[in-house]
Amino acid sequence: MSQFSKLLVVIDPAEDNQKALSRALQLASCVSNCNVTLFLTIYDFSYEMTTMLSPTERESMRNAVIQDRKDWLNQLVIEAQGTSSLIDIIVVWHNRPYESIIRTVIEGDFDLVVKATHEHDILKSVIFTPTDWHLLRKCPCSVLLVKEHQWPDHGQILGAINAGTDDIDHMKLNESIVEHAHYMSDLLNAEVNLVNAFPPTPMNIAVEIPEFDVIEYQNSMQEHHNAAVKKFAKQHGVPMENVYCEEGMPEDVIPKISEQIDAELVVIGTVGRSGLSAALIGNTAEHVIDNIDCDLLALKPPAL
Repeated sequence: MSQFSKLLVVIDPAEDNQKALSRALQLASCVSNCNVTLFLTIYDFSYEMTTMLSPTERESMRNAVIQDRKDWLNQLVIEAQGTSSLIDIIVVWHNRPYESIIRTVIEGDFDLVVKATHEHDILKSVIFTPTDWHLLRKCPCSVLLVKEHQWPDHGQILGAINAGTDDIDHMKLNESIVEHAHYMSDLLNAEVNLVNAFPPTPMNIAVEIPEFDVIEYQNSMQEHHNAAVKKFAKQHGVPMENVYCEEGMPEDVIPKISEQIDAELVVIGTVGRSGLSAALIGNTAEHVIDNIDCDLLALKPPAL
């Protein structure tokens, strides 16, 4: 696993407190030769509709707005670190922020996108997918979604794994999650924890198959996942007292354990979806975002 050496920080022009910038600077201070680039997408439809102006004049107006935003970003950087010379700035004119972010990630070969996130109205999230949901599904690199929670020394990092799986891709993703959890713990002087959720027993089986023993099934599942996650933790140097294995859906168990240990960061894997399944189902990471009060580091499977 390579370190995060090129950070693309997505700036929110509507916010006074740029949490993503603060977090990126904190992370960069712990990594040698780390490059930080501030990124802002702007778009004003009224400029496109100014038919009385020529295309050249409209382009000139857009460039003036872009330069004004670059000057603002430079001032943000100076206020944050005293100088603007160590940070690059990119401002683009685009009506779909997530597309411009992903294009910049690919063109600049960035390995981490840092973005502040906010709580989403569930219904709006289904109809109008927020930018960070798009990034979780489609961004080719890791995404760090930042909330208000601080990163103090001797904090807690929670890696969410599926240790009971036999799927090769999920096993590789588990490896990546624990490696990144250790990497971040080294940078932040924090402690690594693991959480493994396994699905509850489908109660309709007991109705449809009277001879089905629900208790025996639950005990077998518990034993299987307990043994798998303990074996995984031992292989990766995670103390047993920092291992949590609970029955339930990941989007319920992960926030519960995160709150229980007061985690500063949750590390989770995400696999992109598209179409109706993405709109209605989404990924575990997407369901977890709004239910945790700390940062979320979403990783892509190593094969992708």
